[in-house]
Amino acid sequence: MLPAILDLASLKSAYASGLSPLDLVEEVIIRRNASDDPAIFITATPDDMLRDAAKALMARAPDPNSLPLWGIPFAVKDNVDVAGLPTTAACPAFAYHPDMDATVVARLNAAGALVIGKTNLDQFATGLNGTRSPHGAPRSVFDTDYVSGGSSSGSAVAVASGLASFALGTDTAGSGRVPAAFNNLVGIKPTPGLVPNVGVVPACRSVDVVTIFAATVGDGVAIRKVMEGYDAADPFSRKAAPASLPASGLRIGVLDGAEREFFGNRHVEALYDAAIERARVLGATIVPFDYAPFRQAAELLYNGPWVAERLAAVKDFLATNAGDFDPTVRTIIEGAKAYDAVAAFEGRYKLEALRQKTREEWEKADILMLPTSPTTYTVEEMKADSIVKNGHFGRYTNFVNLLDCAAIAVPAGFDADHHLPAGVTLIGPAFTDDALAPFADAMHRTLNAGMGKDRVAVIPKASRVPQADDGSVPIVVVGAHLSGMPLNHELTSSGGYRLKTCRTAGDYRLFALSGTVPPKPGLVREPSFSGKGVEVEVWAVSPEAFGRFVQKIPAPLGIGKVSLDDGTAVSGFLCEAHAVVDALDITDFGGWRNYVRAGAKTTAS
Repeated sequence: MLPAILDLASLKSAYASGLSPLDLVEEVIIRRNASDDPAIFITATPDDMLRDAAKALMARAPDPNSLPLWGIPFAVKDNVDVAGLPTTAACPAFAYHPDMDATVVARLNAAGALVIGKTNLDQFATGLNGTRSPHGAPRSVFDTDYVSGGSSSGSAVAVASGLASFALGTDTAGSGRVPAAFNNLVGIKPTPGLVPNVGVVPACRSVDVVTIFAATVGDGVAIRKVMEGYDAADPFSRKAAPASLPASGLRIGVLDGAEREFFGNRHVEALYDAAIERARVLGATIVPFDYAPFRQAAELLYNGPWVAERLAAVKDFLATNAGDFDPTVRTIIEGAKAYDAVAAFEGRYKLEALRQKTREEWEKADILMLPTSPTTYTVEEMKADSIVKNGHFGRYTNFVNLLDCAAIAVPAGFDADHHLPAGVTLIGPAFTDDALAPFADAMHRTLNAGMGKDRVAVIPKASRVPQADDGSVPIVVVGAHLSGMPLNHELTSSGGYRLKTCRTAGDYRLFALSGTVPPKPGLVREPSFSGKGVEVEVWAVSPEAFGRFVQKIPAPLGIGKVSLDDGTAVSGFLCEAHAVVDALDITDFGGWRNYVRAGAKTTAS
């Protein structure tokens, strides 16, 4: 008996116990036929074609689980090519029959996965709500009055209703995240360029990303790793440059003040606040930040020249088939005619100016945690005011690809009145895709809200995402090497990353050393002293970088064991006692950063 939700761990266990891919396919066919949502698929893989694919897999790789995704069923958004099935982008007149799989589909097939069908979408991937399709509107698996989210509507519903283990979406403005939130799923939105777009009908080619809907973070990450990799046929493909995040003490930026907008939905706001508290319990440092420059960047995607990219993708078809477009989609795409080349450059200049402003906010936080969508609507509410209400869904998603970020959307629980799910998205700088995953996984597991439509399902231990051990060496810094300080580049330029901000044990004093350039403090342990500890940061560097770092430290500073307030001892900066005899004692400031912020003298008076 297969579980309601076909997560990877459960299926692999079933295969190890004797289930065959052909057995699985028969179950998928039964479930697909029994589905009460007729708008999920545009083209379902024909039953016999699906059976033949399972038989071919068993002939190619007869041993159970001998391929990474052996016998795993998946659905594909119908703007992504699958050989043997038409690609329509939810516009029947646009349909064509590809000779080849999209690169991502080919890689998934090679890993043993089985395509069960092409899923519905907002036409030409233009929308976040799932109602802009001639094939109908897929519905939330929890209440059929409500939208499923879009544009990857059918993909999310296929996974959340237990028809597929995972599904591919695409994400320009949030289409790989909003449907995840509305269906109690995980949405993996890779860094732009990490996953190739060859064989994908473009929306905004420069910022499009192929995404994954999955039951767990671990499943989504495993699937992304199969899909990713440079493809020279995609002009926007990039070779990965993995970036790290602190393993503990993660600083998470959250909404504050006037930028908290939920359009009257107090339930989603309460779930967002609860997610913030769960993050705090997991050890994160919660940091309010100014969302304004991110919001202003987000507004450029639909209210700036980037909409012209949507016209560029379909201009020839629009010129001959304007009547075949969904009216709202046509209105949006034809709006691109208001922009010329000058406007495109002006938009780019504005985006880069906003990017500079966002860098100031990134100094405060390692990652951001935002509501995936601030609210939801019924299908009828959405159809009555589609453009405005669709814009509400994108308030916290539209900037992410424009600003070159990675993101993972995870469930945030259910509201008490309507029993509808909401979600939060963890957003990190480019190529933090792997680094985001452990914390996202922990956030999902602490929620206890099940997977997809099964609210009581237990997330399998086998899909847990562990914190990576990269062999780095921890080092305590106390002064000019702190984040944002003059010598911090000596850590970051060699690949170092901050593990946490904490305090020393209470028997340390801090002094302002005279004559140092840039100004530096001296940390000295005094066993007879009883204080509150000094604020420090623990960074991780490679063993080679640690060795080079130690050689450059000038006297009277050196490296020794620093006792921290959690009882651990970590190598870090200490000062020889003779050097602080006449130095200014600044211990009462609590740390070097506070002392510098206070504008205090950096030499003894």
